[in-house]
Amino acid sequence: MKTNTHLREKLILASSSPRRKELLEATGWTYEAISADIDESLLPNEEPAAYVQRLARAKAEEVARRLQSGLVLGADTTVVVENQILAQPRDDGDAKRMLSLLNGKWHEVLTGVAVIRVGGETRVGYETTHVRFAEMTSTEIGWYVSTGEARGKAGAYGIQGAAGLFIAEIKGDYFNIVGLPIRLVYELTAQV
Repeated sequence: MKTNTHLREKLILASSSPRRKELLEATGWTYEAISADIDESLLPNEEPAAYVQRLARAKAEEVARRLQSGLVLGADTTVVVENQILAQPRDDGDAKRMLSLLNGKWHEVLTGVAVIRVGGETRVGYETTHVRFAEMTSTEIGWYVSTGEARGKAGAYGIQGAAGLFIAEIKGDYFNIVGLPIRLVYELTAQV
């Protein structure tokens, strides 16, 4: 019988994301956060799933190199609409542009997850969730951007905040949209 010792093992979260920290805390997972500093530029012709998995792995590897032991978790989330990757907005104008692209449409949220046992195995995967925005007026988009919530978020929105007012439907893992598909993290940690 397999034991779930990975549930009691402390994670090293290669991120400064408050949302990822909140999700780990909500599940009772012990963790320490260490920010990873990597280049998040998109490579030419890189597919969204490859992109988020590459960044998640790079974040986990960058932090793992600084450690003697431990279980390191890296993650990266992006939004894709009409084959266009929407990372974090550069400024409020870019946030308005992104939200206008999402307005009234289905899009995908992809999160890459990498789990590295320092000095041991690595597992990488990703989760996809489909999200549909309701129709928003330009006034609603402007109001949402003025809240400041769009800053630092892939696709310029956080579903767990005021953007929830404009989400008409989701198909898949809600936690993935927030930024960390907890079930996938659980499965990958069990493998290393």
